[in-house]
Amino acid sequence: MSEVDIASNGAADVASRLDRLPSTPRLWSWVMKVSLGGFFEVYDLALTALLSPLWVKAGLFRETTSGFFGLPDQASFAFATMLGLYVGSLGCSVAADRYSRRATFLAAMLWYALGTVLMGLQQHALGLCIWRFIASIGIGAELVVVDCYLAEISPKAMRGRVFSISKAVQLSAIPLAGLLAKFLGPHDWLGIAGWRWLAFLPSIGALAVIMMRRGIPESPRWLASKGRLLEARSIVDAFEKYVFARGEMLLPATVTPSPPKQDSRFSDLFRRPHRKRVLMLIIATPASSIAFYGFAQWAPTLLEHQGASITKSFLYVAMIGVAYPLSPLLASLFSDRIERKWQIAITGFFVAMFGVLFAQQSFPLMWVVLGVLLTLSSEMNSTANHTYRSELFPTSLRARAIGFVYSFDRLGTAFSSYLIATVLLHTGVRGVFWLLAFFMGICVFTTLLFGPRTLGRAYEEIDVNE
Repeated sequence: MSEVDIASNGAADVASRLDRLPSTPRLWSWVMKVSLGGFFEVYDLALTALLSPLWVKAGLFRETTSGFFGLPDQASFAFATMLGLYVGSLGCSVAADRYSRRATFLAAMLWYALGTVLMGLQQHALGLCIWRFIASIGIGAELVVVDCYLAEISPKAMRGRVFSISKAVQLSAIPLAGLLAKFLGPHDWLGIAGWRWLAFLPSIGALAVIMMRRGIPESPRWLASKGRLLEARSIVDAFEKYVFARGEMLLPATVTPSPPKQDSRFSDLFRRPHRKRVLMLIIATPASSIAFYGFAQWAPTLLEHQGASITKSFLYVAMIGVAYPLSPLLASLFSDRIERKWQIAITGFFVAMFGVLFAQQSFPLMWVVLGVLLTLSSEMNSTANHTYRSELFPTSLRARAIGFVYSFDRLGTAFSSYLIATVLLHTGVRGVFWLLAFFMGICVFTTLLFGPRTLGRAYEEIDVNE
């Protein structure tokens, strides 16, 4: 047997043993620690919507057409955020595949913490946008690694639940950000503007997460894909011993085909079976994200255009934001029961419907009710999308594939910030939500038509002809 065959069989053995691990506190502790990194990513993205009205009030942002490119400054801030995520997703995914999941994650968190502190020290719109772009590079890299790590430590029968619980942890940052914006944002504390505190706080938390993150191992699947079988097996051995010490049993064995030899090159993404999947994702994923972030980033502004004051708009956003962590918890009840691409399609339909209904309302109660329903649907759709794209590629290419897809996602969402601002100025809130419904329709149609089935399957078990 050749060295290549030995390495391939060893990687298959590691993968099949990981798929037999039951649900245990140790597994969920790893999920929690990784998810806390995503917590600050979500908090930071929530700031895109929450900080802009505060900066308008402080005179740092202009909400009229006197901003960059004749559009409101919020459009440029959202563009800078997504452009930074684009650079981080595409540029750092290579490091995650080639060098280390853990090291890339830690470096990205440090980058983000420093960039966010410096953004909080700025005095002008241009400086805010520049440092927002720099900080977002770290977030873009970190999010790629979070998805890769979750996919690689999850038994295949539990992937949906692992991603759902992880997203619940991450999304608890949204109601927290909304409450902090309401109580800290409009006031000065210790002589420092409230919006600066909103920028500084996640940097402190990011440093704490870095210390906690040191306690979890490297991805065993990634180690095996690099031929470091002894290290990979030692991690799995320790986990199995932990399971037995708790008096539990491993899940029934399944036959996992040996993964084919894969070179970690971008060109491999455009060979069978990956080419069709990549093309499908670079259409469906940006379309879904434009709909998701279009509401999440612009909610306070959209509510103000509907007649809500800045303080009340923050309160409404905080109330709606409670639905974000609840949504993936609800999704965890069926995420490993319904085929993944049908989850995307069904929730996408509800996103479009509730979004259009939201835009028709003029009463605060209906804003909150429909905002909650829209949030539940959009976050279930986002969770299913995150899980789905992590399942479609082998370990040796996973970070590059996710990073490549994310790059289109972030670039499309960046330019959509200007598109949404233009539509808002010319057609109002209703025009914005019809636009977002159109993009969600593109996601649903493309996924159903071209996406393979993945539920309960290892990568090697996905039909290449689907």
